Amino acid sequence: MAAITYRRIIINNFSFSFIFHQRFSPFTSDSSTAADNIPQPIDSTHLRRVCTVLYQQQNSPDLKLHTKLLACNFNLSHEFFLQVCNTFPLSWRPVYRFFQFTETHPNFTHTAVSFNKLIDVVGKSRNIDLLWGLIQEMGRRRLVNDKTFVVALRTLATARELKKCVEFFHLMNGYGFCYSLVTLNRVVEKLCGCKLVDEAKFLVMKLNEWIKADGVTYKLLIKGFCNVGDLIEASKMWNLMVDEGFEPEMEAVEEMMNVLFKTNKLDEALKLFQALRSDRMNDLIPSTYSLVIRWLCNKGKVGQAFIVFDEMHKRGLEVDNSVHSSLIYGLLARGRRREAYNIMRRIENPDLDVYHAFIKGLLKLKRANEATQVFREMIERGCEPIMHTYIMLLQGHLGKRGRKGSDPLVNFDSIFVGGLVKNGKSLEATKYVERLMKRGLEVPRFDYNKFLHYYSNEEGVVMFREVGNKLREVGLVDLADIFQRYGEKMTTRDRRRNRAVTDLK
Repeated sequence: MAAITYRRIIINNFSFSFIFHQRFSPFTSDSSTAADNIPQPIDSTHLRRVCTVLYQQQNSPDLKLHTKLLACNFNLSHEFFLQVCNTFPLSWRPVYRFFQFTETHPNFTHTAVSFNKLIDVVGKSRNIDLLWGLIQEMGRRRLVNDKTFVVALRTLATARELKKCVEFFHLMNGYGFCYSLVTLNRVVEKLCGCKLVDEAKFLVMKLNEWIKADGVTYKLLIKGFCNVGDLIEASKMWNLMVDEGFEPEMEAVEEMMNVLFKTNKLDEALKLFQALRSDRMNDLIPSTYSLVIRWLCNKGKVGQAFIVFDEMHKRGLEVDNSVHSSLIYGLLARGRRREAYNIMRRIENPDLDVYHAFIKGLLKLKRANEATQVFREMIERGCEPIMHTYIMLLQGHLGKRGRKGSDPLVNFDSIFVGGLVKNGKSLEATKYVERLMKRGLEVPRFDYNKFLHYYSNEEGVVMFREVGNKLREVGLVDLADIFQRYGEKMTTRDRRRNRAVTDLK
């Protein structure tokens, strides 16, 4: 349970204050230093010959290997070295032996790009000792950059070499690459993106004496723990952040609210939102409101969602279609169709998310015919359906059944997916659909996604047209329109590409 005591919330015995600061701009990684000249195209024959020699002679003495490589008579360049590394992305020995060969070439000098590629291959092969030696060599040659920090520390953290992660910063400082908070934040961001949050936290704590963490560091750690679902550690980072005097920015607050909603701590999440409204009303942004409205609708609390929605209007914030789609589905899930239609009419430019929410809500109410009418409307207004649209509609009309039916002949898995598709007898599938509708048989569970995917070809154009005609004859007009529309617009790759080009023009 959560308890508020003067702007403090306690979650599972860990409290954190609501002291906030201005938003930071998101950090982006610096790109690696690019070559001034455009790289020359690589001779694929030479590359294949060199890689063959490296693979076959990777355990041979240096003299023999170098002699065979010289016999290949290839043009050594940085691009060629990178292509060799790409050929052996997980095998350190051929790449390292080639690196040793390039060191004997008088007119070739490695750059930060080639070295980073080398340590990336060595790191992926988990040769930590060799990786550490190459890192030291890069430091001596002054070729270390932010990319080096990211690649090396990601490898060391994955291998749980946590002491070496800390030692890496001290080592680089000794080579003249001073302790940098910006570099640390980039490393933390990368580690959290790889779900190595515990390792990132260890690194930050151990380096705190030399690199003082800031609000961005804590924000990245909070987001990382939230993404892995560890609310306790996220709360600890929150508490530590406010104890250091930093104000959590809205991005970290939204992540905390989101994980509270996901873990069914609705009251705690709403108290966090209420504290935001009390202390930082001017800092609330549309994404925060959208997050709260979406989860309130998912939890069936449509009334509270409308209160938040009205507050957005009063503050003059822009309401995007994601908010509308959440409200529409929330209303339809509660059976309030008229209110959902009223919201739909007020939307000037409804997008695919809005129509999907409407269709999904109507199908939840067992109103497949109305959902098909919405499907026709979205086409008329120029909103192109996708595969998921057709799958939802087909499931709404045909339903999800068990794998065994009353008639063993009616087995969609074998007829559509396993049998007729492989044998090229697409037109024969139409009689099973007609037979199903007339006799009302219980059909087994059917993979509509696989069915539509397998018929996305020219043969499917004919099949869906025949199916549509058959269904129209027996009075199933809605289902016929769905099949025929899919056959006209979605069945072939060329049709989809041509339609995309037309839409772009």
